[in-house]
Parts: sequence; structure tokens; C-alpha cells
Amino acid sequence: MKLAGIHHVSAITGDADKNHDFFTRILGMRLVKKSVNQDSTSSYHLFYADAIGTPGTDMTYFDIPMAGRTYPGVSSISNTAFRVKSDDALTFWKARLEEYEVPHDQIVERYGRNTLYFEDFEGSRMMLVVDDGQGIPYGKPWVKDEISAENAIVGLGPVTLTVRKPAATEKVLQSILSFTLAGSYPSKIENMPDILVYTTGKGGPAGEVHIETRTDLPVERPGRGSVHHVAFRIPTMEDYPKWEELLRTRGFTTSGLVDRYYFKSIYFREPNGILYELATDEPGFDSDEPMESLGEKLALPPFLEPQREQIEAKLRPLSINK
Repeated sequence: MKLAGIHHVSAITGDADKNHDFFTRILGMRLVKKSVNQDSTSSYHLFYADAIGTPGTDMTYFDIPMAGRTYPGVSSISNTAFRVKSDDALTFWKARLEEYEVPHDQIVERYGRNTLYFEDFEGSRMMLVVDDGQGIPYGKPWVKDEISAENAIVGLGPVTLTVRKPAATEKVLQSILSFTLAGSYPSKIENMPDILVYTTGKGGPAGEVHIETRTDLPVERPGRGSVHHVAFRIPTMEDYPKWEELLRTRGFTTSGLVDRYYFKSIYFREPNGILYELATDEPGFDSDEPMESLGEKLALPPFLEPQREQIEAKLRPLSINK
């Protein structure tokens, strides 16, 4: 069995309205699903992706208005990257981030690719990375008036895991999830080991996990802007139960088989405490909405639909509902 790359990354926001504005207006991504946290239906779950919700393009946010600040540290997913097609596109984004006063660094090379680190209004740590298209295919650009198809974000790039003891995380990636070690690049923190690059699927940024070792940090205290979990792609439904069986036989406590309706999932924690999800590519976000109107209304999976009235009554008003 082989995973096909990153499926999605899920994070926390304390302000769904500003979060929606940042991802749709400034970053130009499409809201492909407006739903609720299936494990806590009084809060929204927002999904931003490419034009059609392609697996591997999807950044999601749980809306938790009372979430405190994040205190960065180890045992965390410390950076989420987004792919663009060229250095020219990266230059476009640097100018756009400056225009909207989004905190960002200069363009620098990481692992042989030009990158641009930036943060949103809650301190979410993100990065744009140039993908030459030789690995996992691009998503379909969501073209906006100010953002052309050539400049648009075309999917998720590497996630960075910051840990104190990398060997345990490496073992899970290699021996359980069948990632391979592709290389490394220098840490920007003095006296810290190189950052290791693991890859899966057809390779390239959309199939990579970067492992950063930090022995100088406490365990992260998550809050608004922090990442809750990363999901990896199960490309065939046939493999879905096999992954759960593999994890159990190798001694992991899992969530069991969880039907999220838009995809099917398995959750487990690796030894450094980071939450992983394995998620199927199918059936997709157009299971209950036409492709042309994705994300325009509150979508509930069939098992929550009978509770719609009660769920809507508990949800706070959002400007994106207007």
C-alpha cells in the first residue's frame, strides 16, 4: 500500500469571518465546503481548496471563538506550505502580501526551491513554495480578478513537523506509512540538525513531510492559528480498511474507521504526539452540492441532516452567510 501525498491540513481559527476573508480574498482560494465540526456541531468547519476541491489542495479550519493564543514548540505541525507554479508567481505573491500588509519574510531557497514564509492575522505559520510540476500534479486554479491561473495557489506543499526526538517520527513515516528519505537541508536555527525531507506518492512538494529537530523548545501549547492535524491521501477505497488493520497490528490505538461523508478517515498519534489522519480521495466535496455552488450554503452530511434545525440554532452568525 502506498499513500498518494498530503490530503489536507486542519487548523484552528478564533475568527471565522476574518479567516474566510484571508483565504478567499487575499490568498484567492475557494471555499469548497461550509460545514460543522462533526465531533462538536456547535462550531463551523470551513474548507478552502482549489477550484474543484481536489484532494491535496485543502486547508481546513475549525472555528473556536474562545481559542487562546498559540505558544509554539515541539510536537507540532509548525508550518503548512502552499504550491505555486513559478518564481514569477512567487514574486507576484510577495508583492501581494506587501500590499495587504501580511507579515512575511524575504524569498529564500529551501531544499532547492524558492519559498516565501508568511503568517495570517492569527499567526498561522505558512509558506509559499515553487513547484516545478514534476511530482504530484497541480490542482485546478481558482481564478480571481486579481489572481491569474499562472499565479494562483495550486495545492498544499510540504508540512513541517517540529519534534524533539526525530527518530520516533521517522520510524513511523518509514516503517508504517512507507515514506522514503529524500534528502535534507540546513536548519536556520544555529546548532540544530539539518531538516529531513521524507516523500511519498509521485513526489514533489505535495508529497513531502519535513522534520525539524528542536531541542531548545517546550511542547507547543496550541490555540488560534495552530495546526490540529495533517491528513495523508489513501488513493483507493480498497486500501482504506487495510490501513486501519495495519495500524492496529503494529500497536497503534486508532479512531477506527470514521465516515466523514466527503471522505473516510482513520486517526492516530505518532510517538511525538502529532495527530495524523489517513483520508480517502473519494467521494469528494461535490457529493451533496453542485460543483458550481460549492461552499455557498451550510452543508451537513446525511447523518447530521435530521439535526439541521438544532445545529443552525447553535451556530453563531457569520458575515460569510450573508
